[in-house]
Amino acid sequence: MLTSSQSTRLWRIITKHNTTTTTPPLTQWRQLNKQYQRHHLQQPNLLLTTRHVTAAVQQQQKQQEENRGTKFKPINDTPSLAQIPKLYKELSKAKLACLVALTTMCGYAMAPGAASVSTLFYTTVGTTLCISSANAINQWIEVPYDAQMLRTRNRILGRRSITPFHAFSFGTLTGATGVTMLSTMVNPLTAALGAANIFLYTCVYTPMKRSSIANTWVGAVVGAIPPMMGWTAMTNGLEPGAWVLGGLLYAWQFPHFNALAWNLRADYSKAGYRMMAVTDPKLNARVSLRYALAMVPLSLSIPYLGLTSWWFALDSSFANAGLIYGAYRFWKHSNEKTARQLFFGSIIHLPVLMSLLMVHKVYDMDMSDLLSWDDDFVDDEVELQSSQPQPQQS
Repeated sequence: MLTSSQSTRLWRIITKHNTTTTTPPLTQWRQLNKQYQRHHLQQPNLLLTTRHVTAAVQQQQKQQEENRGTKFKPINDTPSLAQIPKLYKELSKAKLACLVALTTMCGYAMAPGAASVSTLFYTTVGTTLCISSANAINQWIEVPYDAQMLRTRNRILGRRSITPFHAFSFGTLTGATGVTMLSTMVNPLTAALGAANIFLYTCVYTPMKRSSIANTWVGAVVGAIPPMMGWTAMTNGLEPGAWVLGGLLYAWQFPHFNALAWNLRADYSKAGYRMMAVTDPKLNARVSLRYALAMVPLSLSIPYLGLTSWWFALDSSFANAGLIYGAYRFWKHSNEKTARQLFFGSIIHLPVLMSLLMVHKVYDMDMSDLLSWDDDFVDDEVELQSSQPQPQQS
């Protein structure tokens, strides 16, 4: 039966809009009551509250407004010279590329040996080109899926600012240039890691996103390789320190990406991406906490290997504690707020950890080496002065 408030509303509607009908109001009320009961008993899942109807109408209006602003336009085959730098910057995801390049520079700085400015320059530029290549080809592959996601449908290829062939050519050229530069100006091992990263990102991770949640683990490997490239650029080898630095970046990406994916799971589901946040939200939060905890032994292994002083173990524990706390809250109460807090906390955590590595690094050259270098310099000066002819006294 209807409640008193519902009956009152129905009576007001009947008396207001049905004054000219020949059917008595009481009969109309009984007919409407029977229709309501029949609908309520047969299709209870289709009943919507006023709040749900209002939200649906607002969503429809928002969609119509967005469609008005995204009308079809032809592909820009020949962008102007002034537009090209901005288009390439967007196609290569410049901010992400710069962040990854910084991890490469950190790996180079942490490796033992004498630093070379030219080697660091070519390593950074070559790695950035490889990253730009992977990002461009990734967007070229995912155009039809990006168009279905609210977050990505306004990307450069989605809004038809550049042709797909142009984007693919840019990705191929930057990848070939980056690998060649690393091979000729740095060393073949670093170039091989750069080529492997492009392959993993474009040919393994990208298609796996639509087939298995294991794509997250593959993507974490892609993010772990750049600091290892910086290490190999210095030493031309994969010593234990390189693997530990790669492990730090590998573990860090799980709380970072899983928190991001939580608030985007509706978009991922719409595009058909099989992310942990979509298929198994509890596993998504549990994995985030698990790898946040893994940051502690990885950080302790760095001073154990002699890369930093033991002060790094103390200072990094505070940064890792903040990340673990955010991951724990996300695991305990998975919601939009805790996911956002963990995501932004991870963004702060990484540069803090990289800075602590630089501050507490143990350098190979001690003060005795510096003093011996100064003595050699003084001896060379004395020898040079003695070899010069002395002026004759009159």
